[in-house]
Amino acid sequence: MDNVVEGLGLRKRSLKAITTTKKSTSEDGYGVDGGLEEPLSPSARLLHEPDFNLYIIAIIGSKTKINPSVVKDGLVHTLLKHPRFCSLQVEVGEKGGEMKWVPTEVNLENHVIVPKIEPETDLSSPDKFVEDYISDLSKTKIEMSKPLWELHLLNIKTTDAEAVGIFKIHHSLGDGTSLVSLLLACTRQTADPNSLPTVPVTKSTSVRSGNYTGIRWIFMAIWGFLLLAWNTLVDIFLFFATTMFIKDTETPLKGAPGVEFAPKRFIHRSVSLDDIKLVKNAMNTTINDVVLGVTTAGLSRYLNRRYGEDTENDVGATDNRNNLPKNIRLRSTLLVNIRPSSGIQALSDMMEEKAEAKWGNRIGYVLFPFTIALRDDPLDYVREAKLVIDRKKNSYEALYTFVIAEIVLKLFGIKASAALTHRILTHTTMSFSNVVGPSEQIGFYGHEMSYIAPSVYGHPHAFTINYQSYENKMTIVLAVDEKAVPEPHKLCDDLEESLKLIKDAVVAKYKDTK
Repeated sequence: MDNVVEGLGLRKRSLKAITTTKKSTSEDGYGVDGGLEEPLSPSARLLHEPDFNLYIIAIIGSKTKINPSVVKDGLVHTLLKHPRFCSLQVEVGEKGGEMKWVPTEVNLENHVIVPKIEPETDLSSPDKFVEDYISDLSKTKIEMSKPLWELHLLNIKTTDAEAVGIFKIHHSLGDGTSLVSLLLACTRQTADPNSLPTVPVTKSTSVRSGNYTGIRWIFMAIWGFLLLAWNTLVDIFLFFATTMFIKDTETPLKGAPGVEFAPKRFIHRSVSLDDIKLVKNAMNTTINDVVLGVTTAGLSRYLNRRYGEDTENDVGATDNRNNLPKNIRLRSTLLVNIRPSSGIQALSDMMEEKAEAKWGNRIGYVLFPFTIALRDDPLDYVREAKLVIDRKKNSYEALYTFVIAEIVLKLFGIKASAALTHRILTHTTMSFSNVVGPSEQIGFYGHEMSYIAPSVYGHPHAFTINYQSYENKMTIVLAVDEKAVPEPHKLCDDLEESLKLIKDAVVAKYKDTK
């Protein structure tokens, strides 16, 4: 396969905007084609900065060969109804002027790409071929002369799919959760082609849900407020401290300066969602608690091996020996969109022009610490993760860091806001997300899907991990800089083995208590 990349230099600059003069717009703000020319939000502008030029990758496995004509016809009646997917990002006036969304006619031939596979192409390892193809996508940018999205269709049989579709979408079009929800709004249940997918909803809990009455309820409410205020103050202090002087330990997972410009390799591994639910139910936790525990255990195993390999003179360094340095600081930066997601039904209605739906990036930060250590009891990883995440839930960290970023943006401009975001990310190690997906089998314009694997690149982290549930499986998606993580499949092995050890420990404990 010819490399679709000309070099890293393409992504070392911010996207060059189309510059126009505002002479074809009426007084009410609508362009000559009747579309509303809406300004880009500050967050959308931020995502075009050279050091923070983000793209979302969403890989879809199909159980059948993909028919490009059917997909194009489906896109016309769904995705192209969304204004962001049929609008250019145009700089109005002089260079450096305001950027606006300007509606345009979309030529799907420029967006739906079906690469020609030459007969001499080596397909002895189709999984690697697809991996290489997707990695090549991270080396190029989408030209501003068209809406910033593409769909690549590869009719190549891999280990877990008959064909693969890859969405590449610039992050300025929306946050990751909303974009995944939008893509799911383009699908239908295979058992009922007229029905949208259903996504499990997590019920929130509060003090009012407890068995408290009278004075005790008032006391618990006051205590809850004080705890919330204290946790928020501590988190904001740590946020400022991280921007100034607190840095993560230089572990093998930490990216080198300029890692945001490096190509990424995207790999995925599906594990049993039923196993995760078994652990969740036995330990009275959430699925998020379990996957965070699995991540901590997997990273501890991986780093222990990497540090053991680095100890060349120590013949006894093995996976079973503790090679980890003491007091490793390893944190994930969670970029949280504080605007509530509109949901699949609302987005479907919007594409059918029945209603409007909230859209856009309103980004706050949450710093999540992973305790890297070898534990005798694998269940300790889940217990520790639950303690941390429960505390994070009882804090307005994401909201107030968003407010701080907005203040920096308004007082000092896009460049200063981008520098703040870049500094936070470079002082941490990784990015993490966990997205809830459909609980039943779905089809993408009639093509039954085998998995969904979303990820992101363009931020200064060498390692990003995303969890995406679908049906009865959970897909682990890694995006790595191979200079930092040269063997990402081994890291996937560690994560899969960690889940097995945690599940086995739960089963053994249950048997012992029977």
